[in-house]
Amino acid sequence: MNREHDREIVRYRAPTRINHWIVAISFVLAALSGLALFHPALFPLASLFGGGPWTRILHPFIGVVMVVAFVLLAARMWRDNRIDARDRAWLRNVGDVIHNREENLPEVGRFNGGQKLLFWVLVTCVLVLLLSGLVIWRAYFSQWFPIGAIRLSAVAHALFGLILVCSIIVHIYAAIWVKGSLRAMTEGKVSYGWAWRHHRAWFREVVSARRRAD
Repeated sequence: MNREHDREIVRYRAPTRINHWIVAISFVLAALSGLALFHPALFPLASLFGGGPWTRILHPFIGVVMVVAFVLLAARMWRDNRIDARDRAWLRNVGDVIHNREENLPEVGRFNGGQKLLFWVLVTCVLVLLLSGLVIWRAYFSQWFPIGAIRLSAVAHALFGLILVCSIIVHIYAAIWVKGSLRAMTEGKVSYGWAWRHHRAWFREVVSARRRAD
């Protein structure tokens, strides 16, 4: 593998990368505006959006952009995020991941068990945020729901928003921790060595497909 360490594999094509960064940017804006509305101590964040009224107006629309972009991204990736026996074994041995003993782990495909688990957590959070957000969107939909549903939706929106923020923090940390991951989502490519070390089953699939094409 040393001779091929510097050869490269396309991990994410341009449309996927653009889609990902639209989700990322809209998430940051939705999170900041949501936090400004969540607690008085965080209200100064509203100045980023032109003040309180504009923050209230813009937050749900930013959320809609995020949801639409995420749905498009999830549609591209859901097949690669189906959890199988290898992923369950990977998750049971997550301690080896933390201590960088990847040789003790089963070979994984394009995404490992942790990435797949995160994917489905994000899917759940985005779905709950969409449904609860529509219920509490006073300008258009709140009048169609009883006050109990509005109150419950407000709590669910805050709770799953917090879970989403924490999940994205984990996602960012993991991307920085695993050297080469950020390059995959900025330039779209990873080295043979990176793919062999972190996603060996996927590496074998890609190389086999290349050889058949040749």
